[in-house]
Amino acid sequence: MAHRIVTFGEMMLRLKTPGFQRFFQEPTFEATFGGGEANVAVALANYGENAAFVTFLPKNDIGECCERQLRWHRVDTSLIQYNKGRMGIYFLEAGANQRPSKVVYDRDGAAIAVGKPGDIDWKKALAGADWFHITGITPAINQQTADLSMEAVKAAKAAGVTVSCDFNYRAKLWKYGKTAQEVMTELVKFVDVGIANEEDCQKSLGISVEGMKEAHHGEIDVKKYEALTAKMLETFPNMQKIAITLRESKSASHNDWSGCLRDKSGFYLSKKYNITDIVDRVGGGDAFGSGLIYGLLNYKNPQDALEFAVAASCLKHSINGDVNRVSVDEVEKLKGGDASGRVQR
Repeated sequence: MAHRIVTFGEMMLRLKTPGFQRFFQEPTFEATFGGGEANVAVALANYGENAAFVTFLPKNDIGECCERQLRWHRVDTSLIQYNKGRMGIYFLEAGANQRPSKVVYDRDGAAIAVGKPGDIDWKKALAGADWFHITGITPAINQQTADLSMEAVKAAKAAGVTVSCDFNYRAKLWKYGKTAQEVMTELVKFVDVGIANEEDCQKSLGISVEGMKEAHHGEIDVKKYEALTAKMLETFPNMQKIAITLRESKSASHNDWSGCLRDKSGFYLSKKYNITDIVDRVGGGDAFGSGLIYGLLNYKNPQDALEFAVAASCLKHSINGDVNRVSVDEVEKLKGGDASGRVQR
């Protein structure tokens, strides 16, 4: 039986340079849609879950195209509201080898930024929900979206719904007078399952371990991540689980990818995937988050849930666009050790 998962956040128009070209190397962009919480909803719908997305969209052709795209992915869009404002945009220049990817935001005045507490009937939105998901991106937009995010997690907890949050720290946001730590350390008090990388833990929540290097600065020191996850659960005792992605970035085209999970019973480390010739790493964290939600809802063993999340997000690196267009069967095959990439006939 499918679970009902509700996600809330901003969806943007994504304008990406063709292939691995620089901005305006050609006068064209690939136009798609993307956004952290929407990416999670799409992936979960692809896995056969009953996923709903809550947001505000502009009442114009672009907003309506965005909603149609979500419906095409079998996401429940009945909770979407049309609002004043515009569709936020992000421009993406995909990196390759030693040249990193670049993101330029153009999202001031977006429809979600005009939304305010009280605009969403959370009792209706969360009716029958098993899970609610949000990220640290939405509270970073402005004070109103921060207040909306807090209203949402409080309503979910009051309704007895499991709450997950990907703490996604975005340095280019957080410009409205509040720091990430001021906002996120309050929001996390209503979170059951945290998702992060080591930077998110430090910059969004102020949690760090002495001598810990960011993953891309060298080999992963597992002991440091054991200590970091333990410190997270100790600092925020309401949080039942914390999962951390481990990305060892050799170059823009070559990453080692794994993850870890801690709950009240212990620490779990996944297998590691050596990902070469990356097609698109944007959305990899969302693919991990959606995989983790699916895994925790459908597997009894936390190790299996973690392995599903890491395998799902590994596959995302082979897919252009924000969303992870894979099935449960495809993830299960990789999770089970079939990484040959042979043609399926």
